[in-house]
Amino acid sequence: MSTIKKHLVTCALPYANGPLHIGHIAGCFLPSDIYVRHLRNAGKEVLFVCGTDEHGVPITLKAKKQGVTPQDVVDVNYKIISESLDKWGIDFDNFSRTTKPIHHETARDFFKTLYDKGVFIEEVTEQFYDEESNQFLADRYLTGECPNCGKDGAYGDQCESCGRTLSPSELINPKSALTGNVPIRKATTNWFLPLDTLQTDFLNDWVASKKDVWKAHVYGQCMSWLNDGLKPRAMTRDLDWGVPVPIDGVEGKVMYVWFDAPIGYISATKEIREDWKDWWQNEETELTHFLGKDNIVFHTIIFPAMLKAHGDFNLPTYVPANEFLNLEGQKLSTSRNHAVWLHEYLEDFPGKEDELRYVLTSIMPESKDSDFSWADYQARVNNELVAILGNWVNRVMVLTHKYFEGVVPSNENQADYDMLATANQSVENIYNLVQQFKFRDALSELMSIARLGNKYLQDTAPWHAIKEENGEQRVREILNVSLQLLALFSKTCSAFLPHTSVKLKEMLNLKESGLMAGQQVNKASLLFDKIEDEDILKQKEKLENQAKDNAVAPAIEPIKPTITFDDFSKLDFRVGTIIEAQKVPKADKLLQLLVDIGLEKRTILSGIAEHFQPEDLIGKQAVVVTNLAPRKMRGVESNGMLLMAENTEGKLVFVEPVGGIEPGSIVR
Repeated sequence: MSTIKKHLVTCALPYANGPLHIGHIAGCFLPSDIYVRHLRNAGKEVLFVCGTDEHGVPITLKAKKQGVTPQDVVDVNYKIISESLDKWGIDFDNFSRTTKPIHHETARDFFKTLYDKGVFIEEVTEQFYDEESNQFLADRYLTGECPNCGKDGAYGDQCESCGRTLSPSELINPKSALTGNVPIRKATTNWFLPLDTLQTDFLNDWVASKKDVWKAHVYGQCMSWLNDGLKPRAMTRDLDWGVPVPIDGVEGKVMYVWFDAPIGYISATKEIREDWKDWWQNEETELTHFLGKDNIVFHTIIFPAMLKAHGDFNLPTYVPANEFLNLEGQKLSTSRNHAVWLHEYLEDFPGKEDELRYVLTSIMPESKDSDFSWADYQARVNNELVAILGNWVNRVMVLTHKYFEGVVPSNENQADYDMLATANQSVENIYNLVQQFKFRDALSELMSIARLGNKYLQDTAPWHAIKEENGEQRVREILNVSLQLLALFSKTCSAFLPHTSVKLKEMLNLKESGLMAGQQVNKASLLFDKIEDEDILKQKEKLENQAKDNAVAPAIEPIKPTITFDDFSKLDFRVGTIIEAQKVPKADKLLQLLVDIGLEKRTILSGIAEHFQPEDLIGKQAVVVTNLAPRKMRGVESNGMLLMAENTEGKLVFVEPVGGIEPGSIVR
């Protein structure tokens, strides 16, 4: 028998460097809200916390760009984010901020506990340093080539192209995000969390125990990191924006943002509950983290390691991370403004909060990436919400007023109550599906009740039955069952369509005791309006205009610093012929090539899989840098580099000899 009495639910803290778009919503905000409402409807004791993460390096970069302080940036964005979530109907118990004093106090206490217990490793290491800006470069202040997929533009903590978690030292050809300069190395002291030791002592067995509990892609990512072997990770940074490190005599250092950010869940709880320990340090409380797949490692590896090292806190039971949502067939992009922003949607579609909730739930990226399009949005609203749900509700209410002046008729014989039994089975199915975090299937089951009600009304045809002998009694039975179905639907839909649930309950004049015969119901009103073609056209034009506004003139890369002829002469360029090509498993960007360079055949890994098909490369010639030090990627040693030309749109083209030439020929 389960001993769980409380449910603590968290939603990944969004960076306060901009507003929220539908990708954030579908990733964690909507599924967490559905889950929490579902638990509350079931009578469970629930606490739902979140807040803005306000110490990330992206915030300081944005502040520098805008010529304001980081506090100015987070103040503006906290207001936009919190107000839009509240208006849209995300039912948090507390939506806090990591710049609040209570968070700084909580994070410092947590860090100090680990420090006093001797958990951290203190090390003097050489970190990247930008001489022009006169500062050390934290993870996001560094960009370079990903060692895993070969894609340029990876950050010092993560490659957003392949999702791999990185450390700054792994970047290939790193450069400063502040100045574009090649950084130097400079000695500094930092404190590391010994993830390697914690992996052996705890994480391996703990993650293994989640194999049949977590989603397959969550467990798979965890095992990939563990199989690669964890390394100590610095939990402090040389920055002036963040939670100061609470070590006597230490100045100019703050906590790594992914150390202090998840502690925000704890501080958000402390802020509103004196009994906060019952929610964090009680085995009868179940902790569930909702997040997007780019945050998996921090909630399944780093934060659990921190909690375990502290020793007093519960570990998460569930981490139902979603995949990514795309927009009109392309990746959502904040930098390109290719997004549907929540606060703008609420302005453009006033009163249509549930329409977006419905569509995003129906396409939720639970186990694979999915796509939002305005045409699909229009079709789902018009063909499902309006034509099925709205039509059913309107017909039942209009007929009740037409035949019985809005009074709920009786059904002494309990005729057709098998319909209610079928609907109640759907309610039970919905409960089980939500418990499994299968929100799309649960929504489909919810709509099956509306379809059942529509079919029942069509099959029994009260407008015909009223004309038959004893017709009034039959119509009483039909409308009694239909109204009871509506009442059941209004309660069940509240987790998915909370605004609709309120409207429907008001229309039914529904009491806590249920819908009783003889009770007066209110006049019918439309739950949903059709989405017109012109509404969709405006949104498509808006996306196009956003793309135009953010388009910039093709940028030519600046010429690199001057080198001597001796430097250049050290490089060995030769013509190579590709004789084999194949994709590297689990690496979307990498191709494994066997290249004949005359003297020998070399295995070379190249991050060109997005631009070329393997079969198209056989026999192709390229210029190869043959004397680069070997580099291992995805367990394969790469011995060389192909020279490619990249245009301003990111398209790659081979630098190849014209007319063909013998492999191994020297390029001077």
